[in-house]
Amino acid sequence: MQGRLPVVRVISLNLNGYRAAVKKGLLEFLSSQHADIVCFQELKADLASLPESVMNYHTLWHPAERKGYSGVGLLLKQKPEDVHVGMGVKIYDCEGRVLRADLRGVTIVSVYVPSGSSGDPRQAFKIRFLKAFKRYLKALLAEGRKLIVCGDYNIAHQKIDLKNWQSNQKTSGFLPEERKWLDTTLKLGLRDAYREYIGPDTASYSWWSLRSGARGRNVGWRLDYQLASPELAATVAHAEIPMEPVLSDHAPVVMEYDL
Repeated sequence: MQGRLPVVRVISLNLNGYRAAVKKGLLEFLSSQHADIVCFQELKADLASLPESVMNYHTLWHPAERKGYSGVGLLLKQKPEDVHVGMGVKIYDCEGRVLRADLRGVTIVSVYVPSGSSGDPRQAFKIRFLKAFKRYLKALLAEGRKLIVCGDYNIAHQKIDLKNWQSNQKTSGFLPEERKWLDTTLKLGLRDAYREYIGPDTASYSWWSLRSGARGRNVGWRLDYQLASPELAATVAHAEIPMEPVLSDHAPVVMEYDL
């Protein structure tokens, strides 16, 4: 089918478990949103536990080999022209970290960046993944692709992106090398589309600890992003991170692009 995509509504959400999110109202939320593209992270389910179809979407899954862990997914109103599962690097692909679909001139990527919060070995793994993922994005951009890269990056980019930045300067997710990675990745030719829409001085979070009533007090981090090619980021007509309904410890990043 030729021609360009119309206005599209894109949602990215870390589910913290697909089945858990369904019990909390995920399908009802999707029904109310009328999204064209939905990017999921942290499925925590194997293929046998995931539905072959979700509502009227073309449904794509890339679960981790380890049961109940990680995994990404895509729900698409339009049938994709092409689908690519993983980055072609076994050590990362076995964890279900990257899933890509091509749609009429636009490439959609759902990514779940590893967390480094469990200790030094996983932090080192996270940094290696980030380097490999940057190479992956650089190759896609070199092909002239227009990208929307949705996901849980497990990084708060700037001080405005977490409530207690002063006490978290040595915490995984706000380390200098992680923040620099986002700086240099954006310089490849991408934009933080949500930040550009809401402006540089607006605090907005997408994840809250389950401890100490953090969500109720809005003591959070912005870990979830939609990075987009400049020509796509310039078309954003709407962007929000709604705190309700509570489907996960993350909130969805909801954006509309006038493509």
